[in-house]
Amino acid sequence: MKFNRVWVFDLDNTLHNASPHIFPHINSAMTAYLQTHLGLDETAAGELRRHYWLRYGATLIGLMRNHATDPQHFLRATHDIPDLAAKVVGEPGLRAMLNRLPGRKLVFSNAPAHYAAAVLRALGIADLFDDVFAIEHTGYRPKPDSYGFLRLFRRHRVRADRCVMVEDNLENLKTAKRLGMATVWVSRAARTPGYVDFSIRNMLQLPRLAWHLH
Repeated sequence: MKFNRVWVFDLDNTLHNASPHIFPHINSAMTAYLQTHLGLDETAAGELRRHYWLRYGATLIGLMRNHATDPQHFLRATHDIPDLAAKVVGEPGLRAMLNRLPGRKLVFSNAPAHYAAAVLRALGIADLFDDVFAIEHTGYRPKPDSYGFLRLFRRHRVRADRCVMVEDNLENLKTAKRLGMATVWVSRAARTPGYVDFSIRNMLQLPRLAWHLH
């Protein structure tokens, strides 16, 4: 039987482990950006970031709405990471697994396109994806906002119920499920919420789900 699902992958902490090196760098860069461009000290910048995260779900949205920040300038300043390839932590066997996985493959990330492309190159898997759908393509409305999901469906002329969302973030999976996507949670948690169809501990377990998803 032909596999006609579309796999939609999150990037950070799904296709690679961003927690050890990359997230700390981005967090520091975002705080430094607020210090430089808003004239804040480190403590005030951190507090404002937390406030924007709680209110808008992203530092960038708060900056755009309240300070007319140019999103491209912010994303370039905070996601240009020196020696990125040395900081990327990927699963051994990831490329072989993706090669075996039937169906089209897309990346859907809240990160900027240039960063996502650089990470995929560092992982050696950039050529395995039909598209990288990044924050710029959502009109700077990050997941879990449904707007970006709907844009992705239109861009690729695919129905939600033919897509599988592979994510580490539960809020993003909640939106995906509400829109009709199948959901796969990358997590070591013992229990899964009802909007998660499948849970895997690491990406290498993904091919065993494919036959469930025809």
